[in-house]
Amino acid sequence: MEMDPNPNTNPMPALPEEAEDLDDVQHEENKEKPPSVFASVPPRPATQSPATKYSPLQWEGHFDKEEDINIPASNSTFHVYSAGTEGPVVFCLHGGGNSGLSFALVAGMMKQTAQIVAMDLRGHGKSHSDDEIDISTETLCQDILAVIRMMFGDDPPAIVLVGHSMGGAIAVHLAAKRVLSSLAGLVVVDVVEGTAMASLVHMQKILSNRPCHFPSVEKAIEWSIKNGHLRNPQSARISVPSTVKFDDKRQCYVWRTPLEKTEHHWKGWYEGLSEMFLSCPIPKLLLLAGTDRLDRSLTIGQMQGKFQMIVIRHTGHAIQEDVPDEFSSKILNFISRNRIGPHGVEIPGLRR
Repeated sequence: MEMDPNPNTNPMPALPEEAEDLDDVQHEENKEKPPSVFASVPPRPATQSPATKYSPLQWEGHFDKEEDINIPASNSTFHVYSAGTEGPVVFCLHGGGNSGLSFALVAGMMKQTAQIVAMDLRGHGKSHSDDEIDISTETLCQDILAVIRMMFGDDPPAIVLVGHSMGGAIAVHLAAKRVLSSLAGLVVVDVVEGTAMASLVHMQKILSNRPCHFPSVEKAIEWSIKNGHLRNPQSARISVPSTVKFDDKRQCYVWRTPLEKTEHHWKGWYEGLSEMFLSCPIPKLLLLAGTDRLDRSLTIGQMQGKFQMIVIRHTGHAIQEDVPDEFSSKILNFISRNRIGPHGVEIPGLRR
């Protein structure tokens, strides 16, 4: 039998009235005290661990499928992502060191209205060829033409070429060749000849300042975001994994594309770009991040209405990744404004 630790406790049971009084006293004592001034401070939100915050995301749900396009009479295989079945083909060309997945979020937003195709260019992403360092203008143009022919045959639907940075320059060269009979529009994203040529002297230093390797894909994603290379974490988590590869010898991740070894091709991408852009006899859109300087020929061309220019502020160089919703809206408006349908420019009242 357990003894009561308090010897002064009344051994007589409390009467009902006393018990009620005791309950009232205990109830009053158990009432909550007024909240302190700190009670209004909201709780700190749960933080994500770096492994979760920068973990890779899949492209499914944005693109509909991926496939490898084998080019006959060559050892080249190009990886292609695509989405949508209606409208013209928006054929996307990524920038140097990136991949077709830089257009993933855009594809998910546009695929109800247009067919989105984004290929990994030579030496990038999951594409493979004998000479991956040869990313000259002519070679890249021939690769793109070969992929379009393999995908769509000799009678392709209307195509709107969309190119970002290096891909924008290649898109201009390809359009200027006038070899795509169904080419209905050209969109160049954040590349201007004068600015690009001036930046080439600094490019090797910029590349050398990048980390040479990463212990994990997550660290590569984290660096891309914290360094300001990409400003949209969701897009970075989709696109960055395709820009690195695992090095078995060093047991770490390195850049997929050795851009520093391709310097002899850089000048050829941008030289003469402005005049070439103006010479293309199709609707043209120049999308710029911030107020980029136009050279004399582009300034005159814009004043003459030879192309449409839109400046998107508060974004980085990779407009399609940083603000995919605004980017998609501008592209779809360009297509609608110029009445570009699956068979080219559609004239009301004229049946094809």
